[in-house]
Amino acid sequence: MTQVGAFAQKVARFLHLKDAPPTLVTRSLRSAELAVTENRDDHPLPRLSDSMPSEDAYLVSLKFRDFGDCECWERGRCVIKSDIRAGATYLYDLKRDPRYVIDKPFHSLLFYLPRSALDDMARQGGAPRIGELAYQPGVGHDDAIVRHLGASFLAALQQPDEANQLFIDHMMLALTAHVAKTYGGLRHAAEAMRGGLAPWQVKRACERLESDLRGKLSLQKIAAEFDLSVSHFSRAFRVSTGLPPHQWLLRQRVNTAKQLMGVRDLSLSEIAIAAGFANQSHFTRVFSSVIGISPGMWRRETQHAPESET
Repeated sequence: MTQVGAFAQKVARFLHLKDAPPTLVTRSLRSAELAVTENRDDHPLPRLSDSMPSEDAYLVSLKFRDFGDCECWERGRCVIKSDIRAGATYLYDLKRDPRYVIDKPFHSLLFYLPRSALDDMARQGGAPRIGELAYQPGVGHDDAIVRHLGASFLAALQQPDEANQLFIDHMMLALTAHVAKTYGGLRHAAEAMRGGLAPWQVKRACERLESDLRGKLSLQKIAAEFDLSVSHFSRAFRVSTGLPPHQWLLRQRVNTAKQLMGVRDLSLSEIAIAAGFANQSHFTRVFSSVIGISPGMWRRETQHAPESET
C-alpha cells in the first residue's frame, strides 16, 4: 500500500534523503491528493534543507525525536531558533519557502495538505472558505489528536500490507478535518441531514464493502455512487451501522474467517488470505482484538480443531 510518487521525491530532495521515504497517498477529497511520509536520518550531513516547490499547501509535521536549537528559515532568512520536542506538531506554509538547518538526527511524519483539500472540507460542511492556518514558524503545538493519528499512520507505513485503502482514506479525512478546525477555525454550518443512510443505501454500501474484503475500494468511489461527499457518507454510514467503514470491514473479515474456520482442511494462513487479511499475523492481531482470543484457540473451543493450530 506504500506508494512512491512525486511528493515522496520532493521530500527526499527537501531533506537530502538518500531514498524516497515510505509514503501513503489518498484522494478522499474530490479535488486533492493528500499524502504522508515517514522521514528519518540518523546520520545526516550538516547543511540547510532544500526548498520545496512553492504552492498553496501546508506541511504538518509530527516529531518523534528531540532536535535542539533548530534553525528555522522562511523566505530565504532565519526566522527563529528553537528546541523541537518529540511529540510536538509543527506547521509549514509552502508559499513561504520553509527550510531548516539539518545538523542532527531526525525522525518525523510529514503530512501534505493542499489548499484544495481544506476548501473541500469547508464546502462539504457548508462553511465559509478557510483562511490561512494559524501557526508561528518554528513553534510547536501539543496536539494529542495529531499524535494519536500519527501513531496509526506510522504503524501503517511500517506495515503497509496491513493498511487497506479505506483505513488510509478515513484517517487522512480525520486529520484534514482536525487541522481545518483547530488551525483554520472551520465551523460547520448546521447540517440539513444528521441521520444515517437510507435502508437501500446501507444495503448497497455494505454489499460494495463486502465485495472487496481487502479494502482496496476508496471511500471516494463508494460515496460517489450515492452522490454524497466522503465526509457525509462516512458520518452517515457510522450512524447507520455503529462503525466507520474501515472498522465495519474488519468485522466482516472476522465473520468471514469464522465461517472459513469451519472447513477443517483450511489452515489459518489460508483462511487469513481468503478473508482479506495481509497474512496470518495480521489476522491473529485483528481477530484477537475483536473476539478476545486467538483464532487458533477460538477454532479449538468451537470446532475441536487439532491442538497443533495456534
